[in-house]
Amino acid sequence: MIRSILRIYRISFTGLSRETWLLSVVILINRCGYMAIPFMSMYITQSLHRSIADAGLIITLFGVGSVLGAMAGGYLTDKIGFHPVQVVSLIISGLLFVLFGHVDNFNGLCFLTVVLSFFVEAFKPANNSAIATYSSRENMTRSYALNRLATNIGFGFGTSVGGILAAINYHLLFWVDGVVYVVAGIMIILLLPSGKNLKNNVIENAEFASGKSPWKDPFFVRFIILVTLYMFSFILIFRIVPVYWKQELGIGEATIGLLLGMNGVIIALFEMVMIQKLGSRKPDHYYIIAGVLFTAASFLCLVIPAIAPVVIGAFTVFLFTIGEMLTLPYMNTLVVSRSTESNRGKYSAAYSLSWAVAQVIGPASGGYVAENFGYNALWIVLVVLSVFCAFGFKFLFQNKMASG
Repeated sequence: MIRSILRIYRISFTGLSRETWLLSVVILINRCGYMAIPFMSMYITQSLHRSIADAGLIITLFGVGSVLGAMAGGYLTDKIGFHPVQVVSLIISGLLFVLFGHVDNFNGLCFLTVVLSFFVEAFKPANNSAIATYSSRENMTRSYALNRLATNIGFGFGTSVGGILAAINYHLLFWVDGVVYVVAGIMIILLLPSGKNLKNNVIENAEFASGKSPWKDPFFVRFIILVTLYMFSFILIFRIVPVYWKQELGIGEATIGLLLGMNGVIIALFEMVMIQKLGSRKPDHYYIIAGVLFTAASFLCLVIPAIAPVVIGAFTVFLFTIGEMLTLPYMNTLVVSRSTESNRGKYSAAYSLSWAVAQVIGPASGGYVAENFGYNALWIVLVVLSVFCAFGFKFLFQNKMASG
């Protein structure tokens, strides 16, 4: 039994390229330093003694910079390549993190927030292109799953250490973040090739040649609209749901941390194995649709009465995580499959843009609904929105197959 389980894990992690593994190591190290951003609103209110409204403004400006960075990162990736964009964005982000911890003027912080988030987000389209270039077509989904594994492990470690550093001195958060970002940039320079020698192989693996701009690809535009709507729900599980657990269900902060930590643990233990076992049994879009429905079920749990709050929380996270493991790796694969080497950065930028827009609009709109109509109304809206997205994806892919 144990040997069989170990064999499944071994198979799940074999066959990936050396560059894919090295890039995942870099992402792991980079995300271990991703500790200042989750604590940014607390830094503004606790260390700088600004209002919660000011903290909200900083978070909004971070989203604005992210939108601009995603667009610019994709454009530059196609123009000069993913390698220099990753290096420059990481190193400049590191330097800006250090600077952020030493700026006390609020107007200066607002400007610096936009610039910082610009470079942080510009890394993502380039990183998505790098993963695609270093991977073969048959291993594409597993390569993205490995990257997500590294991201989740690093994020979990980083936020844990970040809480300790914040308790000592908030400025340590920005120093450590800055140093780790710079180290990650230097590691890419030293360990990873530019990808130019892999160019022809990637073009041969591309499933579609949809034109130079993703915005002229009707199927992809509809896909991104649905992804953005789905991301509204996705973002709120980490922004609004913990507040609901605390205020309405009386769950303590430590327990909330453990509940959210379940997400990363489940992904780390099971996502790679799940992707390996699913293989090509069904088309990728089948898993995307199923994942969105699991997300709807997770929000539906929140309106179930007369159950212990911790049980509700755990079941919510469990269902949501299954949905996440089904949707995100296959969404990444579809984005890459629609592009060629010459426009992969723009496609990746459009995908990153859906995340950035959801981060700007999602928390504000979700908070408005919860405050004016109650949390249950919000959960029902998110259930309906998720089901709508699932049917939207179904019809989108049906029409695509019908048209060939």
